[in-house]
Amino acid sequence: MIPLRDNQATRRLTLVNVMLIAANVVVFLHELTLGRGLEGFVYEYAMIPARVTSALEGTREFARVPYDAGAPALETIFTSMFLHGGLLHLLGNMLYLFIFGAAVEEAMGHARYLAFYLISGVAAALAMAAFTPHSNVPVLGASGAIAGVLGAYFVLFPRAWVTTILPIFVLVYFVEVPAIVYLLVWFVAQLYAGVSQNPEVTGGVAWWAHVGGFLVGILLGPMLATSRPARRAR
Repeated sequence: MIPLRDNQATRRLTLVNVMLIAANVVVFLHELTLGRGLEGFVYEYAMIPARVTSALEGTREFARVPYDAGAPALETIFTSMFLHGGLLHLLGNMLYLFIFGAAVEEAMGHARYLAFYLISGVAAALAMAAFTPHSNVPVLGASGAIAGVLGAYFVLFPRAWVTTILPIFVLVYFVEVPAIVYLLVWFVAQLYAGVSQNPEVTGGVAWWAHVGGFLVGILLGPMLATSRPARRAR
């Protein structure tokens, strides 16, 4: 099911959420201009778990990658949040941020929401590094931070509804689903994939980043929320 809209946000275009979406789009457009230099750019600014693990442990046994890593390992925890591996990767992440981020920003306020988003992204990256400490595969994308937004939405708006698109063969249906059910199914799917996947797999989705980000969102969401918008009619 593809989320289309929710019934919580009183404004769809909120300041920080729009700025985050714009930042991700701008960085992706820059990626498109790099041509053959894209791979080197990714290895420089994406988060490589083995590099981060080595930096945190204070050792010099960094990952063996095909390019010299220019950015310090710990800085890539932040820079990796704004990189994407392709157009579908970007669009999928930005759709979830657009649907669920506005209501969370309204509940927290602009400054707290921005801090929360970045903290969630950092926690997600560290979770990925903790579960794949020897991986040399670049981890990139906003999905860890967005998972934090989903976790906050899960606890802040338990009575919300999400309108989703359900494609079945050649037919398309619009279905309203309780947000708490939609997000719980999403989280269980991420957790199952993380548990069943080889932790040092050379490629694929950063499942543990999603799990870590979501759990941090559940924890920090209620602590940072200053208000909750009135529930809109379905």
